[in-house]
Amino acid sequence: MTDLNNTMQLVAALSDRAKARDLALALGGTLLADQRPGALNPDLPFAALVICATDNLPALIAAADIGVYLVCEREFKARKHLTPGEQTGVVGIFAMVANPRLGPRGADEHWRDVHAPLALQVHQAMSHYRQLSVLHCFTGPAWHGFALCGFDSLLDLREHFFATPDGRAAIMADIAVLADVKKSPRRVVATEAVC
Repeated sequence: MTDLNNTMQLVAALSDRAKARDLALALGGTLLADQRPGALNPDLPFAALVICATDNLPALIAAADIGVYLVCEREFKARKHLTPGEQTGVVGIFAMVANPRLGPRGADEHWRDVHAPLALQVHQAMSHYRQLSVLHCFTGPAWHGFALCGFDSLLDLREHFFATPDGRAAIMADIAVLADVKKSPRRVVATEAVC
């Protein structure tokens, strides 16, 4: 696919939602944060992501207790334009570890060229879809990408993630091709806000 809107960004993964919000505000970034009440679920890989373009890499590294990544953001389905402070819907965030049979580059090419078109077909209720392809890990787990699957509501994400049972089977089979499903962490459900 050559007609994608690609942008270089930095991503910080944090376990503290309030700290992530402060970081996103300070750097003018986008905040994706799990909004469930209570402490961070220990089964989740992170509580929040901050996506930004900044030259203040030391601030990101100092604040991010989980990891910091240089990513290529690929937008496959545009979201509604957000204004600063506005939140819209929910985002399922799927961190991905590449299938070792393909390696990071081969998995990324498959993710971009094969999986993305399939996801757009199968996840018909999805309001927007982006991939954050990890180009470099500064600190943190060796994740190779983050899929950002946006939905207008939590109900849509939970009840209408797959258009059909056959679509679900196709997605699951394709994920097994590109990702190490045992090492890839659990999905995080977040709200998104531009700070």
